[in-house]
Amino acid sequence: MKLILASGSPRRQQLMEGLGIPFTVELSGDVEEIIPAGMPLEEAPEYLARLKSEAFRPLAGDELVITADTVVICQQQLLGKPAGKADAERMLRLLSGNKHDVLTGVCLRTTQATHTFTAHTAVFFRPLSTAEIGYYIDRYRPYDKAGAYGAQEWIGYVGIERIEGSYFNVMGLPLQLLYAALMQFGIRNF
Repeated sequence: MKLILASGSPRRQQLMEGLGIPFTVELSGDVEEIIPAGMPLEEAPEYLARLKSEAFRPLAGDELVITADTVVICQQQLLGKPAGKADAERMLRLLSGNKHDVLTGVCLRTTQATHTFTAHTAVFFRPLSTAEIGYYIDRYRPYDKAGAYGAQEWIGYVGIERIEGSYFNVMGLPLQLLYAALMQFGIRNF
C-alpha cells in the first residue's frame, strides 16, 4: 500500500517521518473550511479532515491517503489559524492562564474503506504577560497554527504547565492513534 500524506504542514511531515513508514506528500484540493451551523465544536476537526480527504484526487487501488485538521477549543470558542497579528494576540490572551483542548481529526481513506477518528488533548497554560505574547508573535509568527501557538516553540517551553494526552496531537498529528489505525489497514514498518 502506498501511503500519501495530504498536508503541506512541515510539522505533520516531520511527525510522519518519525513513524519510519515510507510515505509521499501530495497536497489535497482546495477546501473551504466552513463548519456547518449547529455542529458541535468537538466534531469539527474530523468533519474537516474528511472534507480534505474527499477533495483529494481519485485514489488508485494501492493508495491510502491521510488528511488531518487540528483545532483548539477554549471557553467554548473554536480557535483555528489566526487571521493576523491582532487575532493571534486575542487567541493567546484567551489561552493565557486557562485550560484548552486540542483536537485533531484524522481521515484515512482507500478506494475500499474510510476510517476517521479524533484525538483529544488537554493543555494548561500559565498566565502570559502582554510582553511575552508580543515577543512570541513577533519572533515566531504563528499564523499557520491552530490557536496561534506551537507547543514545540518558545511559547510551549515557557507557557505550557502540563498536558493531559498526546503531545504529538498538540503538534498536529496523534501518532500513537495514527500508527494503530495504519496497522489496521495492514501498514507497518516491520
